[in-house]
Amino acid sequence: MNDRLENPERILIVDDEEGLLTLVKITLNKEQYHNITCVSTGTEALECIKNNQYDLIILDVMLPDYCGFDLCTKIRRQTIAPIIFLTARTGDYDKLSGLAIGGDDYITKPFNTMELVARIKAIFRRQQLERSALNTHSESIMIYRYGYIVLDMTRGILTVNNQDVECTAKELELMEFFCQNPNKVFTTSHLYDTIWGLQGYGDEKTVTIHISKLRKKILDDNKPYKVITNLRGIGYKFIPPDGS
Repeated sequence: MNDRLENPERILIVDDEEGLLTLVKITLNKEQYHNITCVSTGTEALECIKNNQYDLIILDVMLPDYCGFDLCTKIRRQTIAPIIFLTARTGDYDKLSGLAIGGDDYITKPFNTMELVARIKAIFRRQQLERSALNTHSESIMIYRYGYIVLDMTRGILTVNNQDVECTAKELELMEFFCQNPNKVFTTSHLYDTIWGLQGYGDEKTVTIHISKLRKKILDDNKPYKVITNLRGIGYKFIPPDGS
């Protein structure tokens, strides 16, 4: 008898391979994830997201009615739930393209189902830590103000020059980490382990593309330097716009 408690998180899996859907669902059921919805088309996925809230979306790149990247763009208009891409495309350009348009992570087919489980658990573990932090910290600690940049983690909103900027969950997490640690240098490896919460899996290029996206969103043309600076061969440093 399995005494483990059922995990409450809701997961949406979008893939047109019936065998893969079955395999992933059975694997997750064994890990006590039972709130799982499986669909085989992008159209079905959008309908599900319109009518339900999900804690995680696993998305195939090649669907019969949508390119997964195009679908991700549509999904991002409705939810900031983490998205893990499943892709048979192994090129760096394809992988980074998925991250650039709103994906949080990717796994290349064929893949080890336990690797997928490990990444899912890392995402949920991170979400739980954030919820705990929200419950134990005052609002003032959850709002970071640096010149023209304001990060409000109580509402999940990044404001640049008084304008709300659309961000994915991982972009917000990265920005929060930098706001908590101004003027400190962190390696790409450290950032991946901290934000994605999983050592030994994934690709550190994930960090690079997310930072590239953040840089564009917090850019101030009046500043002679980048707010998030890349120290070649060392790592990244957040330099607050107000010079603090």
